[in-house]
Amino acid sequence: MAARNALVTGGTGAIGREICQTLADAGYRVAANCYPTDADNARVWIKGLNGSGESIRLVPFDAADYQDSGRGVAEAEETVGPIDVLINAAGITRDAVLAKLEPENWSAVIRTNLDSVYNVTRRVISGMASRGFGRVVNISSVNGQRGQFGQANYSAAKAGIHGFTMAVAREVARKGVTVNTVSPGYIESPLVLQVPEQVREKIREQIPVGRFGTPREIARAVLFLIDDASGFITGEDLSVNGGFHMD
Repeated sequence: MAARNALVTGGTGAIGREICQTLADAGYRVAANCYPTDADNARVWIKGLNGSGESIRLVPFDAADYQDSGRGVAEAEETVGPIDVLINAAGITRDAVLAKLEPENWSAVIRTNLDSVYNVTRRVISGMASRGFGRVVNISSVNGQRGQFGQANYSAAKAGIHGFTMAVAREVARKGVTVNTVSPGYIESPLVLQVPEQVREKIREQIPVGRFGTPREIARAVLFLIDDASGFITGEDLSVNGGFHMD
């Protein structure tokens, strides 16, 4: 396989970093997106990588902003080349029960977690179709599948991601472009580790495999879906949750 070019939004988060490193180690040229104010910390991370760091280039832009996304995608393509693979992993939380969920926190989560998927995918999908190859993987969540107390904004955005996946998958299926969703369960990450230990244990007890997942396991699922040999898989939602939620 000739080297492919990948763009990962939210590429410097816990899952995003692992996706970037896994793709780079597999031979992809990777543009890792981060929010502009996080750029300095992201540069330190990339500088500290061994081997794969040379294949990862940082591209700061606000994926939640349509115009800035256009600028960022153009910069990514100047840096690594035309985007063959897009991983939409940008995401935030602003948790509150609906009665206390302020409009700004509803909008912030919808813009970052869902609008960003539209903003960036729209910029690259035509190029993929014209070249006859493309892979888009959208990172959703088990809480977009089953809902979660205090996360009406997050659950709505993550559920919307898979609706977007299925619609766009139908539009480009005959163009050699696949569009899929990966829905992680509870993953070892700073977000989960912030949860009080007693609460974490209760969650762990509900997971049939008896543990939290790792960012590496999400990255391996992504790597499978973007492989050239995975072209007959599209419009799917791959759950990686240790059996926590089964359809």
